[in-house]
Amino acid sequence: MTTDELGDNLARLVWESFSDFLAREDVETPLPDVAEWGEGGSDAQAAEEALIFFMWAHTRGAQLAFMGRVADQTIRKGLDALHRAVFEDMVAHGTPDAQLPIFEQHVSARYAEYHQAASESDARLGEAVSRHLSGDPKQVREIAAAITERAIAVANPLKDFLEEVDLVDPGE
Repeated sequence: MTTDELGDNLARLVWESFSDFLAREDVETPLPDVAEWGEGGSDAQAAEEALIFFMWAHTRGAQLAFMGRVADQTIRKGLDALHRAVFEDMVAHGTPDAQLPIFEQHVSARYAEYHQAASESDARLGEAVSRHLSGDPKQVREIAAAITERAIAVANPLKDFLEEVDLVDPGE
């Protein structure tokens, strides 16, 4: 699989996971309605945070699958292709180009936070994501376990699948 193909495939999986999440499908541990989240925030903000979480989970699954067997630069090109594809899809569906740099800053900040939390424990990751989705300290514990379950449900099968893939950079 080329790095561009990886990016396109991962972007499709991100959007499928995100759509299922918003539709409340494929969940063993149900989450509260997005409309109930974040008393100080908005549905759009919660949706943005959910999209960032799924982008991170797919990024993390790919990193784990290719770590140690594919050059970091090649992995980075595939992940850059993922992000480029998601951003292009966002613009194609109405997100103004001018909003992308702000969104990219949010993505970068969340990735750093989620990476740190995941390195500590799955529970810490669930809490970090829940904090951004909900903003309500009372709901963080309630949905953290469901978020943790969702991260594992995304990353592990993806990692297993990608371990069988030979990732190539056509530019090399």
